[in-house]
Amino acid sequence: MINFTLNGLEVSVEEGTTLLEAARFYGFPIPTLCYNEGLSPYGACRLCVVEIGEGPRAKLVSSCTYPAEEGLKVRTASERVIRARKMVIELLLASCPQSKIIQDIAAAHNVRQQRFKQEYEDCIMCGLCVRMCEEQMMAKAIGFRGRGEKRSIGTPFDITSEECRQCGGCMYICPACQLRCTYNEPEKAICGGCANLSPPCVEKEQFDDMMCYMDPCVACEIKTE
Repeated sequence: MINFTLNGLEVSVEEGTTLLEAARFYGFPIPTLCYNEGLSPYGACRLCVVEIGEGPRAKLVSSCTYPAEEGLKVRTASERVIRARKMVIELLLASCPQSKIIQDIAAAHNVRQQRFKQEYEDCIMCGLCVRMCEEQMMAKAIGFRGRGEKRSIGTPFDITSEECRQCGGCMYICPACQLRCTYNEPEKAICGGCANLSPPCVEKEQFDDMMCYMDPCVACEIKTE
């Protein structure tokens, strides 16, 4: 067993347990966006940061990827942690302000406005869809390409992938896919991540200017006919 200090509490966890798993086990909430229990940890969104160490050597790490270590001192809600999380939330709001998931996270952390240029992006590079496609659907139909600001997600050569079974897993797990139902300009609302699906909400002759009011959204269901 690994023994360490979590928010001043002496705790013990099995070897290999991440700080996120340990914190949740002991009842300390940590927000996440790119993390999913059924997928491998990725550490992209940085919402789950915690502070480890003491004094000038203390640092922020992503709790979903950092394993518990013997004698480690961890703080999940220090002033530094809260400040960093709110900054990340502001950046996410600037990228995808119409994502219900991001809006809920912002509301839970009392973030009422953001100070950055509004981008209305269609992808926050959380990697959930890529991991879902590879690890749960065993398809690898989509993946990352490019680097830096040119990095994106899609199929090889931007053509329909023969590996894709149109399961809809990528849309189901994507925190930005709700843009298809809330975007003011439907023709710009498709993320294009899988390049295989044609959500019915953008077919104007079918939905005209009506917004989807179904729960779950009918646009996120794969047409079977």
